[in-house]
This record gives sequence, structure tokens and C-alpha cells, in this order.
Amino acid sequence: MRTRRLGTQGLEVPALGLGCMGMSYAYGPSDDAESVRVLERALALGCNFFDTAEVYGPFENERLLGRVLKGRRDKAIIATKFGFRLENGTVTGANSRPSHIREVVDASLARLGTDYIDLLYQHRVDPDVPIEDVAGAVGDLVKAGKVRYFGLSEAGERTIRRAHAVHPVSALQSEYSLWHRDIEVAILPCLRELGVGLVPFAPLGRGFLTGTARRAEAFPEGDSRRTSDPRVQGENFDANMRLANTLAVYAGKARVTPAQLALAWLLRRGDDIVPIPGTRRISRLEENLGAADAHVEREILEALDAQFAAGTTTGPRYKESAMMALLADRT
Repeated sequence: MRTRRLGTQGLEVPALGLGCMGMSYAYGPSDDAESVRVLERALALGCNFFDTAEVYGPFENERLLGRVLKGRRDKAIIATKFGFRLENGTVTGANSRPSHIREVVDASLARLGTDYIDLLYQHRVDPDVPIEDVAGAVGDLVKAGKVRYFGLSEAGERTIRRAHAVHPVSALQSEYSLWHRDIEVAILPCLRELGVGLVPFAPLGRGFLTGTARRAEAFPEGDSRRTSDPRVQGENFDANMRLANTLAVYAGKARVTPAQLALAWLLRRGDDIVPIPGTRRISRLEENLGAADAHVEREILEALDAQFAAGTTTGPRYKESAMMALLADRT
């Protein structure tokens, strides 16, 4: 697979990565045996940029990845995250205190079975810890050889600039897709000014852009989409299905699947963008990776731009909650 560079510090990754969260967290019961097969297949296909975090499980996703990569750590590029306070396996708030960052990194290294992390993200901005302290702590871990590159997740423009002034930020991970384009106004121009790469998570709208959307109540117990995503609930679902059907029409014209078209659109937004679609099935992995070689006519991409303009999607990304306040650019 062709590679792209995230940031100006030298991190080179495949054009598409693999989001591993759903293998252990958020989307119902896990199947480690199937997840191992997906990870093995991803490695074989050159998709070796794996995205995980301590809270996925919690902890189990990092352990899963560590088992798969045992004896071949050099074949993979691992991104993981810190930034939450966990009590008895439950997220109870943010914690990006430097001492906590060091503790989390050591624990993640042990679970992953490695002595370095390629890309370390702050998972969410901590309103109680200056971002300069966070960047400085990660910078110290880079100097110590435990971390190679520094990233942020869901941070706002001011936070990105302040962090970058202390230690170079290589990548920002944020939701970005035809489904959600808010970052185009201020965040994306800021990243390009500073030389920071973008790693879109949920590039397929948590499944909505694949053509297999279901109403919230159709998801099984334990699947976060059942309760946390207003976009698949009630009248929001009906309005958004009309958008999804439009994507399917254009995919037919382009002779690709809806998922491939949605990913191809993202890839054409810039060489500094590396989406990380998640999946627990080999067939979906192979389908998604086909987007890297998809040839889509400019006219179709332009039509998608118009049909999926920012603000077109109906409903907020998340239910209102105390944790969602962490998405705000407050530091």
C-alpha cells in the first residue's frame, strides 16, 4: 500500500490505517479469534498502522494487539492514547497530569509488549491541565525513547497551537467524513499551516456510510450506537438515510461500494490525511483497503461535496453528557 507522511517530523504510515477500538470496546461482545485474523490479514495487506487506546476494553485492546505483534513489533506502527481517569474499569473523568501520563505509557508499553510507542495521543483535552504541561511530558517521553511522535485527539485550534509551540504535534485525530465536516472551517487550515497530519476516526460514520445503517434500537445491548448516537435515532435516522441513499447512488456510478467511495473522498482531500476505518471482519477490511486504489471521477467527488455539505447531517454527534464537555477547546 502507498504511504503518506503525518506531520513534518517524519512519521510515515500507510494511506489507510486500522481502527482497533471495536474489536474490544463499544460495539457489543468481542471475538478475539476473529479480531486476530483481521489483524493478521491487515499486516499481510500492508495496513500496519494500528490505532488503540488504554480505555478500549479497558486495556484489552492493547493486550490483543500485543499478542498479535509478539516477535514482529518492527512490522507495525502503533498509535495509542492517554488522558482519562479510570476507576474500576470505568472512565470517571479526564487526567492528563504529567505523572499520570508517565504511568499510563509504562502500562501501555507492558500490555503492547514493546519498549516504544510510535504515536502517542492525548485522547481528550484535560481542562484542568495546561496543554503546555502535557506537551512537555510527552516531549520528555520522546527524549527517553518511549515515544516517537506526539498527537492530539479532538483538540481545538488554540490547543493545537499551544501544544505545538512546546513539542511538535505530528497528528490530530478527529472525526471527519462526509458525515461530519466541521473541522474544515478552522482546524484543517491550522493543521496545514503548522504541518500537522490528520487521522480521521469514524470515517464511515460509524457504519452509516457503508450502506448497512440500522436504527438505534436495532443495535444489540452493549453497542454504544444504541444509546449514544442521536444521528441514528428517530427522525434523525430517516433524514440521514436519505443522505446514505444518495451516497449509494454515486457509488454505483463510480463502480465502487459506498464505503469505498466515502474513503476515496477523504483520501482525495489531501495527502496529509490518513483515515482509520475500524472493522471486525476480514471482508470489510479488504473492502475498505480497496478505496486506496479506487479511481473516482472528479465530477462525482464534486457532487458529493455539494450533497454532503457541512451541516447537512441531522442530529448531534453525541448525547449531552459530562464527558462530552471534554470535546470543547477549553485550554
